[in-house]
Amino acid sequence: MSTTQTTSAPKVPPGLVDTFGCSADKLGADQSLAGSDIQFHRKSSRLQSGQIAMPAAERGFVAGIALQAGHRRRIIAGRHARTHDFAAGDIYVRSLSEDYKADYLTRFDFILMELPRSLIERTSSELGRARQRALRETAGQPDPVLAHLAQAMLPALSHPEHACRLFVDQLSLTIGVHLVGQYGEEPVASPKVNRLLSPRSVARAKELLAARIDGDLSIAEVADACQLSRSHFTRAFRDTTGQTPYQWLMAQRLERARALLQDAGVPLAQVAVVCGFSDQSHFTRVFARHMGMAPGVWRRRHLG
Repeated sequence: MSTTQTTSAPKVPPGLVDTFGCSADKLGADQSLAGSDIQFHRKSSRLQSGQIAMPAAERGFVAGIALQAGHRRRIIAGRHARTHDFAAGDIYVRSLSEDYKADYLTRFDFILMELPRSLIERTSSELGRARQRALRETAGQPDPVLAHLAQAMLPALSHPEHACRLFVDQLSLTIGVHLVGQYGEEPVASPKVNRLLSPRSVARAKELLAARIDGDLSIAEVADACQLSRSHFTRAFRDTTGQTPYQWLMAQRLERARALLQDAGVPLAQVAVVCGFSDQSHFTRVFARHMGMAPGVWRRRHLG
C-alpha cells in the first residue's frame, strides 16, 4: 500500500508551521497521502484570513487546486504583490525552490500535489520530448482536467488506509503527463496514437495484476515486466483492453466477489479479504458504488 497519513482539525501548539508555510493550528483539514512520485495533501483554513510564508527548498514544484469558490490571496514577490481570485477548479503552479509569501483574505480549501523535478524530467522523456526540468508558474487559472483528477483523489485522502497503490500510481502518472504537457517549458500537445500491447504483454500484465488482487503494486513494476515506459504501457493497456490497469483490476475484484457472494456460507468479511479489500466496510463501500447496492443486499437478491 502507499505510505499514507491523515489528520483533521489538528490540535497543535500555536506557531507551528507545516511544510508549505501554513500555520498548522489554523488549519481545519490537514490530510496527506504519499504516492510513489507525487505527495498529495488537502489543506483548508479554519480562519478567514492569515499569511503563508515558506522559504525556498529543493523539493520541485507544487500544483494547487481550489475545491471551493471565493478564495482570494495576495501573493507577495519582493516589492511587488498581485491578488488572485480562485473559483472552484482554479489552480496555481509554482516552484518550491523560491521563497513564497502570500496573504489569504478568505478561507481556502485546496488539494496540493508536490512533484519532484525528477518526475518532470522522466515524464517529458517518456513522452518523447526534450527533457524538461521545470513547469511554468501560473495562479488563479481554470484547469478542468486537473480539477477532475484532484477530485478523484478525495476518497483516498479521506481514507488513506484504504488507498490502492496501483490507483494512486496510475493517477499520479496521468497528472504528471498533464502538467508536463500543459505547463512544461515547451508545452506541446501529445499525439493521440493508438498503441496496442502484444498478446504476450497483455497476458503478462494481467497475470501480475491478478496476482496482486489488492492492488499493492506499482505501474512501474508492471510496465517493467512488459519492457515499456510507464506512460507507454498505461496508454497501450487502455487502448488494448478498453480499461486502465486499475479499472481492469477492480473489475476482477468485483467479479471474484460476486462469485463468492453466491455461496451463503462465506462471510462478508472473508469475501472482503479474499478480494483484496482492507476490511468489510471498505468492501461494502466499493461494491455499493459499483453495483448500486450493498453486498449483503446483492447476495439476498441473487440467492432468493
